Amino acid sequence: MGQQEQVATSLAGAVSEGISASLAPVDAELERRYPGDPGTRQPVHTVYVPGEVFAADTVRSWGDRALAALDEHAPDAATFAAAVGLSDELAEQVYGRVRAKLEREPIEDLRVDFEDGYKGKDEDQDAARAARLIAEAYENGTAAPYMGIRMKCMESPVRDRGIRTLDVFLSGLMEAGGLPDGLVLTLPKVTYTEQVTAMVRLVEEFEKARGLEPGRIGFEIQIETSQSILAADGTATVARMIDAAEGRATGLHYGTFDYSACLGVSAAYQASDHPAADHAKAIMQVAAAGTGVRVSDGSTNVLPVGSTAHVHEAWKLHYGLTRRALSRAYYQGWDMHPAHIPTRYAAVFAFYREGFEAAAKRLSAYANQVDGDVMDEPATAKALSGYLLRGLDCGALDIAEVARLTGLTRADLEGFSSPRRAALTASAQ
Repeated sequence: MGQQEQVATSLAGAVSEGISASLAPVDAELERRYPGDPGTRQPVHTVYVPGEVFAADTVRSWGDRALAALDEHAPDAATFAAAVGLSDELAEQVYGRVRAKLEREPIEDLRVDFEDGYKGKDEDQDAARAARLIAEAYENGTAAPYMGIRMKCMESPVRDRGIRTLDVFLSGLMEAGGLPDGLVLTLPKVTYTEQVTAMVRLVEEFEKARGLEPGRIGFEIQIETSQSILAADGTATVARMIDAAEGRATGLHYGTFDYSACLGVSAAYQASDHPAADHAKAIMQVAAAGTGVRVSDGSTNVLPVGSTAHVHEAWKLHYGLTRRALSRAYYQGWDMHPAHIPTRYAAVFAFYREGFEAAAKRLSAYANQVDGDVMDEPATAKALSGYLLRGLDCGALDIAEVARLTGLTRADLEGFSSPRRAALTASAQ
């Protein structure tokens, strides 16, 4: 090897050292506030089931009812594709995958509801029963990947009841063997950051009482009021809520109907594609970016029930809203009825299968440093690998076909997507 040519510099090493020292607090703050994606699977939807209705067979029952809706209103791929506007090219593969998903894993995320949807007479007993059934489901392998409860909010009329229900539920899980890895808690109708701080103190006290590792319990923040988006002083409240959660916030869930009503939107126009909804979710998205907190879209209240004509109309609406959300990077939403699930998965599967080959080829070219008609950067490679991993997680894609087109393993994809995801996979092996 030849001798390296000396390059000229003008600054002493102390300059760089001084700048690094001055920015050390900023470096620490960036790491604390913006740790990046948590590296875990994000469910494509959340299903809410009232606490008094939740039963041991709820997950399977929703899958069976969804399959029954397909059998009655779209018994073949062509009928289903025509109903929702799915291309002929994707009809068979999407329809087949939807049916397989409904048989294998009909619900990805289930929340037993003790807030607006709850109509029970004995909340203590229903919360204890929910804990027991969820613990049993994780034990016998019938659980959804994520399960938990939505408690009542921190407003004074229902605060004590919400705190007690959470205590009963978490205590029941501990008595049954401990908190499952898929546990998710939802705090609704958050208006002030102090309510988030109160939730942090509440779960901290539970961790201490039960000898749990500090930080073990996280929670979602439900955005349902105008004040949660814009505070009286003009600041974005939701950003301060994430900070107030002290690293425990796992998600921001948009509440379509409470938020719309709060702004005075007429009932006929309350929908997830209303301009007011787009504004709120855009602020949520920017506030959450890089923090590891995920954003979820809301729901539609148009149910696919009744005549086939009405079911097809409702399916087309739900399919379109889901595709619209996915294109805006809202990868999760709410489903309110078993017959919503077929169109949820159809929209999700079509989204990933339509863009699969192009994404795979671009990522392969980047990984192998092959010149092409698109010049991608590391940030784009991160987005491409994240897209493929989401498709794999939900069942839209298979690892064999991804490997065939990219030449990459799942571990390779995780390495491009998120260091935290790669580390989690490595530690699990």
